[in-house]
Amino acid sequence: MAPAAPRARASRRAPMRVDDPAVMAEVAEAVEAYERALVGNDLGALGQWFWHDPRTLRYGAGENLVGYAEIEAFRAARPAAGLAREVLSRHITTFGSAFATASQTFRRDGEARVGRQTQTWVRQAQGWRVVAAHVSWMDR
Repeated sequence: MAPAAPRARASRRAPMRVDDPAVMAEVAEAVEAYERALVGNDLGALGQWFWHDPRTLRYGAGENLVGYAEIEAFRAARPAAGLAREVLSRHITTFGSAFATASQTFRRDGEARVGRQTQTWVRQAQGWRVVAAHVSWMDR
Protein backbone atom coordinates (compact mmCIF):
# COMPACT_ATOMS: atom_id res chain seq x y z
CA MET A 1 0.00 0.00 0.00
CA ALA A 2 1.33 3.46 -0.94
CA PRO A 3 1.95 6.00 1.82
CA ALA A 4 -0.67 8.69 2.25
CA ALA A 5 0.03 12.01 0.62
CA PRO A 6 1.22 14.65 3.07
CA ARG A 7 -1.45 17.12 4.13
CA ALA A 8 -1.02 20.70 3.09
CA ARG A 9 -0.28 22.88 6.08
CA ALA A 10 -2.77 25.59 6.73
CA SER A 11 -1.07 28.96 6.64
CA ARG A 12 -1.13 30.76 9.95
CA ARG A 13 -0.06 34.00 8.34
CA ALA A 14 -2.53 36.60 7.23
CA PRO A 15 -2.65 36.95 3.46
CA MET A 16 -0.32 39.58 2.05
CA ARG A 17 -2.15 42.78 1.29
CA VAL A 18 -1.55 43.91 -2.27
CA ASP A 19 -1.98 47.61 -3.07
CA ASP A 20 -2.80 48.77 0.44
CA PRO A 21 -3.90 52.41 -0.09
CA ALA A 22 -1.57 53.83 2.57
CA VAL A 23 1.45 51.97 1.20
CA MET A 24 0.49 52.92 -2.37
CA ALA A 25 0.43 56.59 -1.35
CA GLU A 26 3.89 56.34 0.25
CA VAL A 27 5.41 54.68 -2.80
CA ALA A 28 3.70 57.08 -5.22
CA GLU A 29 5.15 59.98 -3.24
CA ALA A 30 8.63 58.44 -3.37
CA VAL A 31 8.35 57.78 -7.12
CA GLU A 32 7.24 61.38 -7.73
CA ALA A 33 10.09 62.76 -5.62
CA TYR A 34 12.56 60.56 -7.51
CA GLU A 35 11.15 61.81 -10.85
CA ARG A 36 11.59 65.45 -9.77
CA ALA A 37 15.17 64.74 -8.70
CA LEU A 38 15.87 62.95 -11.98
CA VAL A 39 14.65 65.65 -14.35
CA GLY A 40 16.19 68.35 -12.13
CA ASN A 41 19.51 66.45 -12.02
CA ASP A 42 19.53 66.78 -8.23
CA LEU A 43 22.38 64.34 -7.59
CA GLY A 44 22.06 64.52 -3.82
CA ALA A 45 18.37 63.62 -3.89
CA LEU A 46 18.89 60.94 -6.54
CA GLY A 47 21.52 59.34 -4.37
CA GLN A 48 19.21 59.29 -1.39
CA TRP A 49 16.56 57.31 -3.30
CA PHE A 50 18.93 54.41 -4.11
CA TRP A 51 20.02 51.72 -1.67
CA HIS A 52 23.69 52.38 -0.83
CA ASP A 53 24.87 48.82 -1.33
CA PRO A 54 27.14 46.89 -3.73
CA ARG A 55 24.12 44.72 -4.68
CA THR A 56 22.06 47.62 -6.04
CA LEU A 57 21.52 47.35 -9.80
CA ARG A 58 20.72 49.88 -12.49
CA TYR A 59 20.57 48.64 -16.06
CA GLY A 60 20.32 51.64 -18.35
CA ALA A 61 19.85 52.17 -22.05
CA GLY A 62 23.60 51.84 -22.63
CA GLU A 63 25.12 50.73 -19.34
CA ASN A 64 24.91 47.99 -16.73
CA LEU A 65 25.71 49.41 -13.31
CA VAL A 66 26.31 47.06 -10.41
CA GLY A 67 26.61 48.60 -6.97
CA TYR A 68 25.71 51.99 -5.64
CA ALA A 69 29.22 53.36 -6.31
CA GLU A 70 28.87 52.70 -10.06
CA ILE A 71 25.42 54.29 -10.13
CA GLU A 72 26.69 57.36 -8.30
CA ALA A 73 29.70 57.70 -10.66
CA PHE A 74 27.46 57.35 -13.72
CA ARG A 75 25.10 60.07 -12.50
CA ALA A 76 28.00 62.44 -11.72
CA ALA A 77 29.44 62.01 -15.25
CA ARG A 78 26.12 62.20 -17.13
CA PRO A 79 25.28 65.45 -18.94
CA ALA A 80 22.73 67.54 -17.04
CA ALA A 81 20.96 68.81 -20.18
CA GLY A 82 18.00 67.17 -21.89
CA LEU A 83 16.68 65.29 -18.87
CA ALA A 84 13.11 66.63 -18.97
CA ARG A 85 10.53 64.04 -19.95
CA GLU A 86 6.80 63.50 -20.07
CA VAL A 87 5.54 60.51 -18.12
CA LEU A 88 3.03 58.70 -20.35
CA SER A 89 1.95 55.97 -17.95
CA ARG A 90 2.80 54.81 -14.45
CA HIS A 91 1.94 51.55 -12.72
CA ILE A 92 2.72 50.92 -9.05
CA THR A 93 2.06 47.65 -7.26
CA THR A 94 2.76 47.15 -3.57
CA PHE A 95 3.15 43.81 -1.83
CA GLY A 96 2.68 44.00 1.92
CA SER A 97 4.13 47.09 3.54
CA ALA A 98 7.78 46.84 2.48
CA PHE A 99 8.02 45.87 -1.23
CA ALA A 100 6.83 47.58 -4.40
CA THR A 101 7.40 47.85 -8.12
CA ALA A 102 6.99 51.03 -10.15
CA SER A 103 6.97 50.98 -13.94
CA GLN A 104 6.43 53.86 -16.29
CA THR A 105 6.71 54.89 -19.89
CA PHE A 106 7.96 58.32 -20.89
CA ARG A 107 8.93 60.48 -23.84
CA ARG A 108 11.67 63.11 -24.11
CA ASP A 109 11.36 66.18 -26.34
CA GLY A 110 12.70 65.48 -29.80
CA GLU A 111 12.83 61.71 -29.19
CA ALA A 112 10.56 59.51 -31.31
CA ARG A 113 11.13 56.45 -29.15
CA VAL A 114 9.24 55.65 -25.97
CA GLY A 115 11.30 55.11 -22.84
CA ARG A 116 10.51 52.49 -20.23
CA GLN A 117 11.60 52.49 -16.60
CA THR A 118 11.05 49.81 -13.99
CA GLN A 119 12.11 50.14 -10.36
CA THR A 120 12.02 47.75 -7.43
CA TRP A 121 11.44 49.61 -4.17
CA VAL A 122 12.01 48.24 -0.65
CA ARG A 123 11.15 49.95 2.62
CA GLN A 124 14.27 50.21 4.74
CA ALA A 125 15.05 51.89 8.06
CA GLN A 126 15.67 55.18 6.19
CA GLY A 127 12.47 54.86 4.12
CA TRP A 128 11.71 53.63 0.61
CA ARG A 129 14.77 52.91 -1.56
CA VAL A 130 15.32 51.65 -5.11
CA VAL A 131 17.23 48.36 -5.02
CA ALA A 132 17.04 47.60 -8.75
CA ALA A 133 16.17 49.69 -11.80
CA HIS A 134 15.99 49.21 -15.55
CA VAL A 135 15.66 51.83 -18.28
CA SER A 136 15.24 50.99 -21.96
CA TRP A 137 13.87 52.43 -25.20
CA MET A 138 11.47 50.99 -27.73
CA ASP A 139 10.89 52.18 -31.26
CA ARG A 140 7.40 53.47 -32.05
